[in-house]
Amino acid sequence: MRRLVCSAACAGSLVLLAACSSCKSGASGSGGGDAGTAQAPAGLTEAQAKQVLAHVGDRTITLGDFAAAIEHMDQFDRMRYQAPERRKELLNEMIDVMLLADEARAHGYDKDPATEQELREILRDAYVKKVRQGVPQPKDIPDTEVKAYFDAHKADFHDPERRRVSIIALPSRGAAEAVLASAHGASPSQWGELVRSRSIDPTAKANVPVDLAGDVGFVSPPGDPRGANTRVPDEVRAAAFESPTVAAGDVVSHVVAVSSLAGGTMGRFYVVRITSKTDPHDRTLQDVENTIRVKLAQQKAHEKEEASIDALRQQFQVKIDETALGQVRVALPEGGVDAGAAPR
Repeated sequence: MRRLVCSAACAGSLVLLAACSSCKSGASGSGGGDAGTAQAPAGLTEAQAKQVLAHVGDRTITLGDFAAAIEHMDQFDRMRYQAPERRKELLNEMIDVMLLADEARAHGYDKDPATEQELREILRDAYVKKVRQGVPQPKDIPDTEVKAYFDAHKADFHDPERRRVSIIALPSRGAAEAVLASAHGASPSQWGELVRSRSIDPTAKANVPVDLAGDVGFVSPPGDPRGANTRVPDEVRAAAFESPTVAAGDVVSHVVAVSSLAGGTMGRFYVVRITSKTDPHDRTLQDVENTIRVKLAQQKAHEKEEASIDALRQQFQVKIDETALGQVRVALPEGGVDAGAAPR
């Protein structure tokens, strides 16, 4: 069998056209156009759109069908079909899709619940794409709207001070106190040697330059959700910001105790060094204008989709049987407890 080489987006376009063909079979006496195109795709006259490219049994694929398949792809997939030989490959794929879809229908595969759901999802995506037409592009968002959003969300564009932390993890307070005494005034390489020789953290012996040994990255002040770091315990993060002013190479003046770590690891004691910092910074409107435009355009598209769904839900009354939903059992792998199992 010839291997279908379309990307996922391309395959979705071809399946959508095949689905439309199934819905519109027998709509015209000629049987022309597997997709039953309602209008000529961009760049084609009505006569050109009706031109037959291929006969498949008693049906045809028209130039309009072919152009529509390309038109439904995203811009990156369309770039693949600039060369004539690639367009011929696409036409052959369309023929294969038509033949295989017909054969699947003949065997009743189109009635399979999973297949029906996949087709619904393809049609949903096509409808959502249609709904999104007319939504302004980021460049079309009015300047006044961008400025209003910036003024209302200035806190989102404030970058707090960030400090880069290096740690030495030790099993006891006594061991940590001894290392702390040696750490004050240590050069970057001396600190790195302390990390490699004394730290019990699994990453302490990582194959990195000695002055980067123990480095666990940046954190921002406690309470800033954007500055969390999974490699830095909360107590260490708080200690890194105890002093209002620090310089590169400063060591926190006391041992930091952490009672327990994620995954049930026993508590540890840390010697903490600040290796660098970045000052707080407020980004300007010019800095974030493009980000805001994209966000506002996405919001408008989402609002239009939600409005369309709400209208459909009002037109077709939706009722959910919560009792039946509660009886759904979701099997977990390896003998796990069923999620959402009905009470016994």
